[in-house]
Amino acid sequence: MVGHLTREQILRDHAFTQGLAETQIASLAPLATEVAFADGEVILVEGHRSQYFYLLLTGSVAVELHTPSFTVSVQALGPGEVFGWSALLDHQDTLFQVRARERTTALRVAGPDLAELCRSDTGLGNQILLRTLQVVAGRVRATEAMFAEMCGVRVSGHQAQKRFAN
Repeated sequence: MVGHLTREQILRDHAFTQGLAETQIASLAPLATEVAFADGEVILVEGHRSQYFYLLLTGSVAVELHTPSFTVSVQALGPGEVFGWSALLDHQDTLFQVRARERTTALRVAGPDLAELCRSDTGLGNQILLRTLQVVAGRVRATEAMFAEMCGVRVSGHQAQKRFAN
């Protein structure tokens, strides 16, 4: 674990899981495994079946739109952020490629295990759903801003937030 912290302590402090009930943290902790990635390592491959949900602890990753012709970085994520949300959905392929930008550590949770826990603990499921929807909305805003800039239009954060407020 990071330093000498337990998984429970890490989950209590992580921005995504902060504020969850102690019982929810206690049920999540056994599902989490710490993993490390090398600089430049591809963690998620666009178009492949999603298997894991990741909570970033150290380092950073780039969320990329990858095609055979080009790769565009859509968003950089750091400690306290998450990726791999599509692992929570049945039979969902990954929409973006995710690559480590430096040595990076994360807690990894198998998507089916987390989804089952959310079904059995509906309070936790509701919290995970709401928090994940915020992540998805942020990814959409970042993608929109990147493509607008590629087309020569600058989209401020405020404009993107207004557009997705509803």
